[in-house]
Amino acid sequence: MIVTLRSTNSAEVGSRLVSLRDEGGAVALGRVLTLVILPDDEASSERAIRTANGASHEHPMRVIVVLPDDPEKPAGLDAEIRVGGHAGASEVVVLRPRGGAGTAPDTLVMPLLLPDAPIVAWWPSAPPATPSADPIGAMAQRRITESVRCEAPVRTLHSLADGYAPGDTDLAWGGLTLWRALLAAALDEPPAEPVLAARVAGAPEHPSVDLLAAWLRVSLDCPVTVVDQGHDAIESVVLEQASGPISIIRPEGSTVAVLSRPGRPDQHVNLPQRNTENTLIEELRRLDPDLTYGRVLTKGLRELAQA
Repeated sequence: MIVTLRSTNSAEVGSRLVSLRDEGGAVALGRVLTLVILPDDEASSERAIRTANGASHEHPMRVIVVLPDDPEKPAGLDAEIRVGGHAGASEVVVLRPRGGAGTAPDTLVMPLLLPDAPIVAWWPSAPPATPSADPIGAMAQRRITESVRCEAPVRTLHSLADGYAPGDTDLAWGGLTLWRALLAAALDEPPAEPVLAARVAGAPEHPSVDLLAAWLRVSLDCPVTVVDQGHDAIESVVLEQASGPISIIRPEGSTVAVLSRPGRPDQHVNLPQRNTENTLIEELRRLDPDLTYGRVLTKGLRELAQA
């Protein structure tokens, strides 16, 4: 169900939400957080809503989408409320301010926030340089960016590093969880030798490639090289040790990688490229600051660039 409200205000939207919750059984499910989405346009808004609807089956939530203000139109606020089949296990509110009504987006959002529930802000396109200084970001416990959607993803990561605050994260980081787990498990096996050097190969300008290399840099304290490989994401990681290299290679388009270790037969492991919905679900599982991401972003990337 989609309810459209013209020339309204946040209080009226909140009242309509309450009446819809009273009318619908499934709509009355408990929500665990408020996700505020801050897209650049209608296209990125609809893509983000679809992703949030999928993620809501694991994290029931209220989704508030605040579109950019349209200064060419008369001052006011239009809104949509989506519930039921149009909202997954969430309830979606789309706010379309116009004529300057969106100059203070936090005032539009505050009446619609769930009481005593965490707030997560998500920029599904270009983020501000300092998410924590954004009016919505300042209210949020977690601030999620999506650098892969930006024109220059790696440059965006460096910009985010300069404005980093605890609670910031990027969906490209969630895409590395399986790689990081596999590499950590391989290094824990005997003889557990130190890594002398590492190499990460993958798509040029894919943020996951640089974040993985930066994680290896701060975790292993060894030289790390990034190789442009013409892949769709991460293609391979090679860790050089005295007894021989440990390598993980995932052919382009494949969901299976080959893990090679000295003195052992090659092993095929499931290593799919994670989509936006999966990475969003993972980021919503923890609402405390991810200190490892903070170290990788602010220290690892800088050291990688200086090498």
